[in-house]
Amino acid sequence: MKLINTISLVILSYITGMAQELFIHTEPASNIPKGVLNVSLLNESYKEVSIPRNMTVIGLNYGIHPNVSFKLQFSASNHHDKSLSNSILNHYHNGNKTIFYTRNRIYGTKYKYQFNGLHGTIKWRLFTSDHLHEHFRIAAFLEGSYVRSAHDETEPRLLDDCSGVGGGLVFTKLYHKMAASVTLHYIKPSPFTELADQQTHTLYYGDAIGADVSLGYLIYPKKYSNYEEDNYNLYVEFISRMYQKGKYQINHEDILIQSSSLFASHYVETYFGIQRIIRSNSRLDVSIGIPLYNQSFIHFYPIFTIGWRHQFYLMKRM
Repeated sequence: MKLINTISLVILSYITGMAQELFIHTEPASNIPKGVLNVSLLNESYKEVSIPRNMTVIGLNYGIHPNVSFKLQFSASNHHDKSLSNSILNHYHNGNKTIFYTRNRIYGTKYKYQFNGLHGTIKWRLFTSDHLHEHFRIAAFLEGSYVRSAHDETEPRLLDDCSGVGGGLVFTKLYHKMAASVTLHYIKPSPFTELADQQTHTLYYGDAIGADVSLGYLIYPKKYSNYEEDNYNLYVEFISRMYQKGKYQINHEDILIQSSSLFASHYVETYFGIQRIIRSNSRLDVSIGIPLYNQSFIHFYPIFTIGWRHQFYLMKRM
């Protein structure tokens, strides 16, 4: 009975304290409690010309310490060809010399659904200031991924497109029913290398910086009565990226870049989402994303996301 009461108290304090900052597309500075395992299943979909594109992500997020959590994600999608040279490489002949260059890939091409790789994140909560019905928190995070997809755009996304490392800071403020969070981060991708026609092909992706703003609002209930009560949250999230030009080499020699998806660029996209929290330990997230300024080359719009998360409380009896 003591264990049940302890678990109930942890659940209630966690959910009521930060329900509207359980953002769909970014992480808050708050951590999940120690000993809690969050299991998630996410699907992201959009239509590229006439071809449906989908990505499935399975995630495990564990509270190692009250201030430290670790997340591991596995992704699969039909976003990529199996070879770079098939998707964006072209050539012409000048006398007896072959001149290679990159071209825009043919959008709407069918690709097989395949496993991309894994992505890990560790997050430390650095600062906490708690008051009645409000708090302010700062966290730092490091991320890394191992992905073997033939990603053909310079914009890096470590979750499913390319290997690399990154890190940043998160600032989260909760005030009554409103939550706001800012995430500033840097991505350093690793190049993709393959052997084709007895030649070494290497695509160097551009480094990227991101500045994301997430807003959440609790619309129901007006006042919590017990930890099993469902609640609903609305979200608006702004995801921005600025990334460098890519570089393509064959046998360590640069070739001409003529594909727009390998040029340096920047954009801002907006996601509108609604969330239902069920019995305080399950989440259903639904969102739609559209471009606000410029647009990303790694997906088309609108982009739809649906996610399910469930928390397991792995506390041991004292």
